[in-house]
Amino acid sequence: MEHRRLGKSGLRVPALSFGTATFGGSNDFFKAWGSTDTSGAARLIDVCLEHGVSMFDTADVYSDGMSEQILGEAIKGKRSRLLISTKATFPVGDGANDFGSSRQHLVEAVENSLKRLGTDHIDLLQLHGQDNNTPVEETMATLDQLVRSGKVRYIGGSNFSGWHLMKSLAVSERYGYPRHVAHQVYYSLLNRDYEWELMPLGVDQGVGALIWSPLGWGKLTGKIRRNQPAKPGTRAHDIAGTGPHFEEERLFRIVDALDTIAEESGKTIPQIALNWLLQRETVSSVIIGARDEKQLIENIGATGWQLSVEQVALLDLASDVAPVYPVWHQREFPMLNERG
Repeated sequence: MEHRRLGKSGLRVPALSFGTATFGGSNDFFKAWGSTDTSGAARLIDVCLEHGVSMFDTADVYSDGMSEQILGEAIKGKRSRLLISTKATFPVGDGANDFGSSRQHLVEAVENSLKRLGTDHIDLLQLHGQDNNTPVEETMATLDQLVRSGKVRYIGGSNFSGWHLMKSLAVSERYGYPRHVAHQVYYSLLNRDYEWELMPLGVDQGVGALIWSPLGWGKLTGKIRRNQPAKPGTRAHDIAGTGPHFEEERLFRIVDALDTIAEESGKTIPQIALNWLLQRETVSSVIIGARDEKQLIENIGATGWQLSVEQVALLDLASDVAPVYPVWHQREFPMLNERG
């Protein structure tokens, strides 16, 4: 397994990480992702480690904490062989301080995550969402405190706007706090908005991207086609109203291009979609998920080879979409955007 630096940090992470949102299935939303129990999780983790997939991503809100708890139980005796990435910020209760990036909530969230995970430190803590109510200075000072305590090793954001991420980096620079070295973002052939602002920021500031839902919320598997809708029991069917927006015809155009490359390369559609992401700027790790061992092995097969220049160009064209302002205006002046 290839390893890459996480942003400008010294931490090296596998090109593929494993997402554990499929662990638990405590409610209807997460049941649509999966309901892997502890024994099933332990087997998937063993398969991951056998193939060099050594970072596992979770969050305190996944299945109401069950994902973290199951992950913690499944990695007993293996902690030194892997990295744990978790997230906090979204509501975990009905209390006035049960959400957000305040000092009150983050300190409590980290303590609770450590207990569920059965570990003394979190390798990468990410703010799961952008909190516009808490001063950035308070948030970054709290993360500094958590890093200095040894309970957190590295920090990052997730689902941030460019301005908020840049503001956080500026506060870190001003006060000497740890910097966000990672940004966990949604990015896929189906939705390439990440490229408009967040990718250039990542390049400029050395923030590595961790990609969530790289198969477009389950729609880039090849199972959804013209006159072939999503089947019951899949995320694309059971929670169809959630996730990113897309145009059906554009999805079918992308799948047509994936079909062409699959015939040429002998690779599966998910493998091709994942490999395309692995060749994009700033991508430190792509987070894959799997309900079973077969699906996991297939996704791991996205590494160890590369799409050709021509194949990448075909996918770029099929998935292209007109950008929003000011990106379309900036692209009219390429001489101002060249990087030396």
